[in-house]
Amino acid sequence: MNDLYAVFGNPLGHTKSPFIHGEFARQTAQNLDYIAIEASPGGFAASLDAFKILGGKGANVTAPFKVEAFALAGDRCQRAELAGASNALKFEDGRIIAENFDGVGLVADIRENLCTPLRGRRVLMLGAGGAARGAALPILEAGPASLTIINRTVAKAHALRERFSSFGDIVSGGYADLGAGDFDIVINATSASLRGELPPITERVFARAGLAYELAYGKGLTPFLKLAKRSSVDRLADGVGMLVEQAAAAFAWWRGIRPATGPMIEKITVPLI
Repeated sequence: MNDLYAVFGNPLGHTKSPFIHGEFARQTAQNLDYIAIEASPGGFAASLDAFKILGGKGANVTAPFKVEAFALAGDRCQRAELAGASNALKFEDGRIIAENFDGVGLVADIRENLCTPLRGRRVLMLGAGGAARGAALPILEAGPASLTIINRTVAKAHALRERFSSFGDIVSGGYADLGAGDFDIVINATSASLRGELPPITERVFARAGLAYELAYGKGLTPFLKLAKRSSVDRLADGVGMLVEQAAAAFAWWRGIRPATGPMIEKITVPLI
């Protein structure tokens, strides 16, 4: 019998995780099955218990259950602990272990696939929600000159600065605090693009940027990327590489072998047009 894994979320009609992990299993000759489980609102804990009874070995978790997944875990790795959310779970000896590979996937995509160093660079991250919480520590561990976190609700940006300040140089504030752009990399970690909207920024934030990175994926040129393109940013990217890299990190955590990510990124990339 193959080992069983799953992705939990709601909705899940768009998920590429079963395809990605199925391909990873074939590539690495691992005997596993991977399914999608769309848990009902308020029903995540029960669905997770049922999955464990079926013999589930581990799971990915996406919106809106990442915080609940973290709360259900008895053991929490540092990235999950600091993010207060988990996108990957592992079941061992009756325990639930929580990890967060979102930021790991983002940093791997930027450094390895996009060949853009983070060390010594000035990074601007828009948003202070779950995506930003998961990204902050891996970004800081990569050694940027500074990380600036901007959010509509300024108190949330300040809270992230306080949470992660011991790991590097962090500046926080609201959109009104953004002056002329002095950033090498601009990351959109808001949910604006999912609604077809633009965060409240102008072309000025891209004045010196060499990379504009959109965490949403598969949507072509989002309003954020369109603005970056008009601002003559050299490199535009969406989150497809992040998606695949975080999946590979979770796969390696579960199975002890890391799949190659390049072929998968090429397969599921949607052109930015």
